[in-house]
Amino acid sequence: MQDTPRIAFQPPKPGGTGRSVALALLAHALLLLALTWGIRWNSEPNNLSVSAELWSALPQEAAPPLPEPEPQDPPPTPALPPPEPVPVKAEPKPTPPAPAKAAVQPDRADADIALQKEKALREKKEREDKQLKDKELKAKAEKLKAEKLKEQQEREDKEREKKKLAEKAKAEEKAKQQAEADKRSEAQRQENIRRMQGMAGATGSDDAKGTALKASGPSASYAGRIRARIKPNITFNDDVDGNPKAEVEVRVAPDGTILSRKLTQASGNKAWDDAVLKAINKTGTLPRDTDGQVPSVMVISFRPKD
Repeated sequence: MQDTPRIAFQPPKPGGTGRSVALALLAHALLLLALTWGIRWNSEPNNLSVSAELWSALPQEAAPPLPEPEPQDPPPTPALPPPEPVPVKAEPKPTPPAPAKAAVQPDRADADIALQKEKALREKKEREDKQLKDKELKAKAEKLKAEKLKEQQEREDKEREKKKLAEKAKAEEKAKQQAEADKRSEAQRQENIRRMQGMAGATGSDDAKGTALKASGPSASYAGRIRARIKPNITFNDDVDGNPKAEVEVRVAPDGTILSRKLTQASGNKAWDDAVLKAINKTGTLPRDTDGQVPSVMVISFRPKD
């Protein structure tokens, strides 16, 4: 009888105890998982500042942990207040080390400086290579121009030398022809002189005894007659050494008129030569031979003491 009133006034057992315990265990399990993951994350090596080639790769912060589920309060009981939930102490969220990002910036700046230096060196080398190439091309062009000028000069020198040799050969040939012509002319002149001397009876030798010309030429006395006609007209009073001879070629018309005269052999005394020529000019006409003929050309010799 005494137990019954006590049970009647005893408050009922609160409901949802198992659910609260399950939520508490789940919260503790999540807390342990978060702590374990944070410790493991802190133990990983920091590789954010190792590679300088990943310029576009920026450091990323880890995502925050999942929010913890809020525990549901058990339904209130009229007699007893619900048990207070066990407070869960949140661990501080791990943050990535701050110097990691700062370490990336200097490496990137150094890489940019190195690239700029490399670019400047490459451009400088390209300029130097271009200048060297231009210099080589210019030197090559100047060398080629000098070679062409030298070849042209040599070609002109060869042409001048060839022309000079041709002119020399031509001059030599002309001189040879002139010499031959002079030789033939001299031979013809000598032949004419001998023929005219034979015709005039003045062969130039006092003891000459040829008879061939006498048979067909002037008479033996014709030369003496010509001298006798010209000699009175000679005016010469100078004294001379020896007895020099002056030979004169005289051209005569068929009637005996003197057409021209020319000194063919000088005596060495100009006064005697001039006196003989003046005497021939003064004579004017020569006598005919015994046959009535007058030779057209005669070579007559004169000596001052004859």
